[in-house]
Amino acid sequence: MASHRRPKPATRTRVTVLTATAAAAVALSAQAANATPAKPSVKDAKAKVDALYTQAEQATEKYDAANEKLHTLQKDASSLQDQVARQQQHLNQLRDGLGTIAASQYRSGGIDPSLQLFLSSNPDSYLDQATTLDQLGSLQANALEQLQNAKRTLDQERAEATTKLAELQSTRTELAQRKAEAKSKLSQAQQVLNSLTQAQRAQMQHDDALAASRASSRVNLGSAPAASKYAAAAFAAAQTRIGDPYVYGATGPSSFDCSGLTSWAYKQAGVSIPRTSQEQANAGTRIYSMSELRQGDLVIFFGDYHHVGLYAGNGMVLHAPKPGASVRYESIGDMTFEFGVRI
Repeated sequence: MASHRRPKPATRTRVTVLTATAAAAVALSAQAANATPAKPSVKDAKAKVDALYTQAEQATEKYDAANEKLHTLQKDASSLQDQVARQQQHLNQLRDGLGTIAASQYRSGGIDPSLQLFLSSNPDSYLDQATTLDQLGSLQANALEQLQNAKRTLDQERAEATTKLAELQSTRTELAQRKAEAKSKLSQAQQVLNSLTQAQRAQMQHDDALAASRASSRVNLGSAPAASKYAAAAFAAAQTRIGDPYVYGATGPSSFDCSGLTSWAYKQAGVSIPRTSQEQANAGTRIYSMSELRQGDLVIFFGDYHHVGLYAGNGMVLHAPKPGASVRYESIGDMTFEFGVRI
């Protein structure tokens, strides 16, 4: 017969070890939970902030494009609505005219022409009236054709207006999305900056100021010829805005985004160029060699063309660089160069 033995109870030593281990684990978990996260280094923070600012600028250029499209669509929709109203008025006039003709024929009666001729005391007078009635019938047919044509035109214009208004609403939605996206990226960048110590933020500002000063001295040392008198005038205008802040969607005169600065500068020179960097990339002759760039040429950066500046000479550009910064000089090598554009 098999014996049934009770399992040995855990020894006091073993219980004590397990209890101590569990207590230590709890203590370590509590310490980890209460530990203050380590401050990011200035280098890491700058990399994160720059990446977020780049994403914000990409959203900004898309916002600018949607905003330009919105203004165009608003004008087109308003014009189409005016056309619809005028065409409706024309159609109403044609309907009124056709109604008058029909009423006149009804009042003349529907007597058979041969009977009217037989009963007429003056056949010659009747024949004159009959000729008038034939002309009236022709006029009625012409009026009906005009009415049908006007109705087709009205239907077409209404359809175009409906499509344009739908596109307008879609663009408004896109505009709001791009604005929210840009603000979100800017907010995230600010959170990274807020996580730094005061000394770290001061170091970042000092580094930026030092880089801007060095860039400015490089421009002053170089004497680059301008691409044209218009390019020279545009560059001179942009120089007067050095120190003005970058603000998304801004076109001056005291704040700018990147394409806002370049379009404003050329406007001061009497030249109209498109609003966004992507459109400005196609606004003139492309120059793929940096050595062929001249002062005042547009310089397009990054594969999606989301950034633009003005070539300053000596390997430098003058631009509105990013959110949180101001209009300044910077080395062309600090960004991914795609090509220049000569206006």
